[in-house]
Amino acid sequence: MELSTMLFIFASLLFIIVLFRTFIKPYYVSKRKDLPLPPGSMGWPYIGETFQMYSQDPNIFFADKIKRYGSMFKSHILGCPCVMISSPEAARFVLNKAQLFKPTFPASKERMLGKQAIFFHQGEYHANLRRLVLRTVMPEAIKNIITDIESIARDSLASWQGRSITTFLEMKTFTFNVALLSIFGKDEVHYREDLKRCYYTLEKGYNSMPINLPGTLFNKAMKARKEIAEMVEEIIVNRREKKKEHKDLLGSFMEEKAGLTDEQITDNIIGVIFAARDTTATVLTWIVKYLGENPTVLQAVTEEQEAILKRKEESGEEKGLNWEDTKKMPITSRVIQETLRVASILSFTFREAVEDVEYQGYLIPKGWKVLPLFRNIHHSPDNFKEPEKFDPSRFEVAPKANTFMPFGSGIHMCPGNELAKLEILVLLHHLTTKYRWSVLGAKNGIQYGPFALPQNGLPITLYPKK
Repeated sequence: MELSTMLFIFASLLFIIVLFRTFIKPYYVSKRKDLPLPPGSMGWPYIGETFQMYSQDPNIFFADKIKRYGSMFKSHILGCPCVMISSPEAARFVLNKAQLFKPTFPASKERMLGKQAIFFHQGEYHANLRRLVLRTVMPEAIKNIITDIESIARDSLASWQGRSITTFLEMKTFTFNVALLSIFGKDEVHYREDLKRCYYTLEKGYNSMPINLPGTLFNKAMKARKEIAEMVEEIIVNRREKKKEHKDLLGSFMEEKAGLTDEQITDNIIGVIFAARDTTATVLTWIVKYLGENPTVLQAVTEEQEAILKRKEESGEEKGLNWEDTKKMPITSRVIQETLRVASILSFTFREAVEDVEYQGYLIPKGWKVLPLFRNIHHSPDNFKEPEKFDPSRFEVAPKANTFMPFGSGIHMCPGNELAKLEILVLLHHLTTKYRWSVLGAKNGIQYGPFALPQNGLPITLYPKK
């Protein structure tokens, strides 16, 4: 048999296997023949509808699906059959039924972040990890690092002034430095630049197709992940040799009573850094945009922040923010809430059905991914009047139950939301009281992949106030 014929047969068999595993097989994973699958399209074999979802306005992608199929529909994303849901009731059902839906991501993401990371587990192991994380990101712990966060914020803003910057890139550096502070304490200084370099490579491959061939984004990301793991291991070894107690997240993980292996520690450190970085940076970028577009809101925030400075000056208090100051920022806090709603940084999250589940007359087969669509819930006129309008005052009254879930819901709700809010408040305090800015170039465009961002990351010029 000629070589060309053999290669053709091999390629054909490979295509049939891929087609069956990723496109046809999902329809036959269940023994429940009495229930239909949700309506929808599975897209192309293997690729599914990945490119459509990540390359365009998610509002348009999801809205088109909901219009055609209703609030519950099937799709195929990142090599996985999925069911997407867009009603508050369905989202609450999925997020709070841990016995039916486990937290999960596509296998490629688990490999990249680490299979032992908190995101991919539940039960006793997850509860232990969550307790260890909360110890270092709850108010009692983070109030002790406000001075350090404020120092990072001041240095960051001072380095931006008088020049054109890309807001998102600079905010990523700021949030990355805060994340490293909370995770590694003072040890992070020695590894900051190498960790930053590796994480930029890792994030570029995070939503790429999982093709681990030399030169691909996924392959480069996996190499960067290995390098990060080696740095974390080096810090662990150094700490054990010095036998010094640390109050940061790594110290919490390393305690003997925590019962974690080095591999588990490393996977969770990598996962936490990843989770703490881009989302908060994206929120800050949108806040800068929305404040610039809404002078009345900016003025209200500025007056609130200046009042804190004035009060501290008149009372003779020490300069610098403290925990009590951050509790006197209701207007600024509502700006954060409204930004989280309008921008909807996390358009959805991943869960996986651990058994066949019947919901609303449809079958969600065991093993399928289930995606609650936060963005559509936040942008539904049934939940928020004039949903496209930026109006922080709407949060003067608590929203309807299950309609505002920027950090998820249930036992897997993001544990770092208090730290994220704190670093945003600290940066906004110094930004609004000491600086002004102007946006450069296009002001209305949005880019996607994976998070929705102002066009080109929002280029601005920052000026000190006179």
